[in-house]
Amino acid sequence: MANIALVDDDKNILASVSMLLEQEGYHVRTFSDGAAALTALTTTPPDLAILDIKMPRMDGLELLRRLRQAQDLPVIFLTSKDEEIDELMGLNAGADDYIRKPFSQRLLLERVRAVLRRAEGKTGPAPAAGSETAKKEALVRGQLALDPQRHECTWDGKPVRLTVTEFLILQALAQRPGFVKSRDSLMDAAYDDQVYVDDRTIDSHIKRLRKKFKAVADDFDAIETLYGVGYRYRE
Repeated sequence: MANIALVDDDKNILASVSMLLEQEGYHVRTFSDGAAALTALTTTPPDLAILDIKMPRMDGLELLRRLRQAQDLPVIFLTSKDEEIDELMGLNAGADDYIRKPFSQRLLLERVRAVLRRAEGKTGPAPAAGSETAKKEALVRGQLALDPQRHECTWDGKPVRLTVTEFLILQALAQRPGFVKSRDSLMDAAYDDQVYVDDRTIDSHIKRLRKKFKAVADDFDAIETLYGVGYRYRE
């Protein structure tokens, strides 16, 4: 089963969530603040990290920033109740998902399973030659190259590091250049059907995708916005 890191300064959440996840068969490591977690997670990365945003010594946003310097592990943020800014900050920082406190155990398990399924789809065994999956193993659109099996993305030969969610959204757009993808269809491509996300979530991921590509190519403009309709990839 997957290894999960849980980082939160609330001892009650550490105890209850770790017990819940362990009952489901996951291996769980707990940390009470970001500074304590950083070295351990960098040395031995988990399959998924669940991070509280507001913590002493080092908050979840800074912890994610430092972890992403070396790896692209999937991350779920825990955000404060009714504080929209937490959600936007988390998504803009590159989190794959977020959960508002207080949350139900069922919701948490659904989100964990969904993110892990998406991540496993990028790191699983290579498909058999000749299969439909094998035909989609590599995707090249102009200067863009996507390799789903290795979870690798390059632009004009330069690597662009993407989260699982960002990769799935870009892949959905690039599969049919010129065709408009609504936000709903991008949600379907990137999220499990049991998980609800709103338009703002997709917009935040698109914004971060553009920022990452502009870091390697100032003139990047391949992802177009059609206001009120959705997005499309332009070769």
